[in-house]
Amino acid sequence: MNIRIACMTAAIALAAPALTLSVTAQEQTKTVGGGPMYASKNIVENAVNSKDHTTLVAAVKAAGLVETLQGAGPFTVFAPTNAAFTKLPAGTVDTLLKPENKAQLTGVLTYHVVAGKMTAQDLAAKVKEGGGKAMLKTVQGEMLTVTPSGNTLTITDKKGGKSTVSIADVMQSNGVIHVVDTVLLPG
Repeated sequence: MNIRIACMTAAIALAAPALTLSVTAQEQTKTVGGGPMYASKNIVENAVNSKDHTTLVAAVKAAGLVETLQGAGPFTVFAPTNAAFTKLPAGTVDTLLKPENKAQLTGVLTYHVVAGKMTAQDLAAKVKEGGGKAMLKTVQGEMLTVTPSGNTLTITDKKGGKSTVSIADVMQSNGVIHVVDTVLLPG
């Protein structure tokens, strides 16, 4: 009997690393900007792998927000693509990236972040509770409005600008990213 238990214990011990590798290999990922986004990595670790978010990553670095977005969170981030930044008036990004405009850049970036982890399903539930719209307080302090738009969500900023979620539910170890097609601007 003791030999049987010893053999089973040894078999389980030998199988454990294989089970761990299998789970890791099967980790759910989404591809954003040609790069895999791993739920086991944080927001910054994933964002640097997306060729569609190089402007956002540069802005996060210039604003000194890397450490914050690598923190425990959780955060919900509406992440504008490079194409979203090109919709801004010419010279806006270059101006925001200047050291003397760090406070303004930080305000714009933190306007894309909401405390807590809200999936598209969570956002849709808030929209339903709100009778067709949800109001979200950003880390910057102002509100964003979420409304349904077909099979996706539209995020409206304080100035009335609208951004559509193009890729929802990119899970992170410290929250969730929803890729958006337009930069949101605080009032």
